[in-house]
Amino acid sequence: MKRILYISIAAITIGSLLFSCEPVEDRESLDAVTLTPADTKFTVTQNPTNDHEVILKNEDPNVIPYWKYLDSRGNELGHSNKGDDKIVLPFGGTYKIYYTAYTRGGSVEAAPVSVTVAENDEAYFSDPRWNLLTNGPEGKTWVLNMVQPLEFVDATYINSTLSPPGWWPVLSDIPWAGLENKNWGEVTFDLDGGYNVSVTQTNPDAGSTQQTTKTGTFNFTLTDESRKDNISFNGGTEMLHPNAASYFSSGFSFTSVKIVELTATTLSYIAIRADGGYLVYHLNAKATPL
Repeated sequence: MKRILYISIAAITIGSLLFSCEPVEDRESLDAVTLTPADTKFTVTQNPTNDHEVILKNEDPNVIPYWKYLDSRGNELGHSNKGDDKIVLPFGGTYKIYYTAYTRGGSVEAAPVSVTVAENDEAYFSDPRWNLLTNGPEGKTWVLNMVQPLEFVDATYINSTLSPPGWWPVLSDIPWAGLENKNWGEVTFDLDGGYNVSVTQTNPDAGSTQQTTKTGTFNFTLTDESRKDNISFNGGTEMLHPNAASYFSSGFSFTSVKIVELTATTLSYIAIRADGGYLVYHLNAKATPL
């Protein structure tokens, strides 16, 4: 049986996911004391047999603890109000864990504790689709395939490996509709400390070579038999595309796309228009310089 993964955050809190910004207990019931960072009592311990697991323990019953943990880029991955908690960090890298003690007299934050994870969790990313898309921490870059035409498909289309013989393309090929065979940019995915994506997009105006690069994160939804695999983009990024509003309509969305083919060398996705139209775009893996 294939694993079905839905990835939406980079760190997982065991037991429950906590996203409140303030401690949930009543500070008025605590002693009115003022602490200094040196007074805080807590431990951060990595599992000696699995460095992806980190145990957080508050050792002062007279305070309300608050934890937050950040990756090497300063992105907050999660937080917790628990006195005892365990977090799982699937990515290799260095993290900082912050502990704040709340009392009736206020709060104090201790110096952060650094935690280093040697490498990505192989079991967590064992599905081969992760490596096909990202090449792991090293990253993988994709460029638009200007030779293979676009295709209009209908809403029943799933992916090239599951479609009946002769059903690729489905409805009709369309030419590049006057779009230039130019460098349209590139999109790079990697798992170096997080779900990272960088998109360099060329302006679709005729004759323009102006490019804009945006970085952010992505979610990769893996489904049984790849029937509904999906990539969504965060932080203002979107999938690489040659979209020209004058022809394709500005109704196409590239912030969430359906994957219909993913191999070591090809990545094809469906962009869905506001009126329900489907259009397949093709990308090739960028050759690695020797």
